[in-house]
Amino acid sequence: MNSIPHPSSFIESSSVNVIRQYAVEAEQMRSLHPGQLAVIYNNRWFNLYVPGEYGGLCLSLPEGLKIEESLAWIDGSAGWTVTLCSGANWFIGFLQQDTAATLFHSEKVCFAGSGRPSGIAKMINDDEFEISGSWQYATGAAHATAFTANCHIEKDGSLLQHEDGSALVAAFIFLRSEVLINEDWKGMGMMATSSNSFEVSGLRVGKNRRFEIDESKTVLPDKIYQYPFLQFAESTLAVNISGMAIHFMDLFEENIKERKLSDNFTEDHRHALFTRNEAARHKQQEMREKFYQALQNSWDKWDDNKHFAAASLESVSQISRHLAAVSREIVDEIFPFCGLVASDPQSEINRVWRNLHTAILHPLLLP
Repeated sequence: MNSIPHPSSFIESSSVNVIRQYAVEAEQMRSLHPGQLAVIYNNRWFNLYVPGEYGGLCLSLPEGLKIEESLAWIDGSAGWTVTLCSGANWFIGFLQQDTAATLFHSEKVCFAGSGRPSGIAKMINDDEFEISGSWQYATGAAHATAFTANCHIEKDGSLLQHEDGSALVAAFIFLRSEVLINEDWKGMGMMATSSNSFEVSGLRVGKNRRFEIDESKTVLPDKIYQYPFLQFAESTLAVNISGMAIHFMDLFEENIKERKLSDNFTEDHRHALFTRNEAARHKQQEMREKFYQALQNSWDKWDDNKHFAAASLESVSQISRHLAAVSREIVDEIFPFCGLVASDPQSEINRVWRNLHTAILHPLLLP
């Protein structure tokens, strides 16, 4: 496999400059800045995995991951928001197509949502549900056009179960006008992701709003919708941590160059820090190479029955967590050498550190 280049290779510098230009204002707004969103809409990044007939880029997973890693390198909040929202827009492959056509009529379509089953969907009849519930951490809530949510299914006053006794949970999609958004996202990092909670109460929806994220039940035939959601999610989150770690190392290199020489900081010290940073870059690059190789291997192992090889998928799960863990370890190893500027919440290097250490707490990235 060819060497995976620096994330800056995958996105035009003009887009890089605009997204970074508004990063500070976006933190203050606790949502992506309109200037950042304009770039995202123009590049159709919320629709990385959406078919062309619905206004998407129709990328393969390996192609999409490089874009997501690059965006996280540019700005953690922007990368995370695009990743989570493009991941939710990927649900188009499982929606009834009349529903999809209604929701994807705008170039600004953006799904937000939550995988936690913290809602109840009561079956009114065979064609209608009444839903109540509240869901946390819906990244992109401020500009989302629709919300997805998992619910327990209730019929005749009882929660339904599968044959094995496990709870029956289904996904539903709501229009923006149908939900109440609570501006309660207070993370120390990822502040501009507007990862707010949302709720509905007694909302009645038709059965066409229900969908199931199962590769055996896709509505669209494209390969991307056959890829299991678990490894899809794990890999997309992992590249975000990787992109932020590379940004941190880039900033650390600038930090070293800008320091003035003194009795406490000599050319020998500068050389030692450059060496340390280069060692960190080498370690990170080795992990990126292994990750993208494992991911491509899993993507290529798609048989005539439209199944991906189980062993290759397990490798993706393992390498995704490992990439995220190594990225965090590298940043934490060099953080003490950044000087007091790294403690300033207004500094870019501090923002990258806060973003990474917030994102790494996602349950799918736990060792």
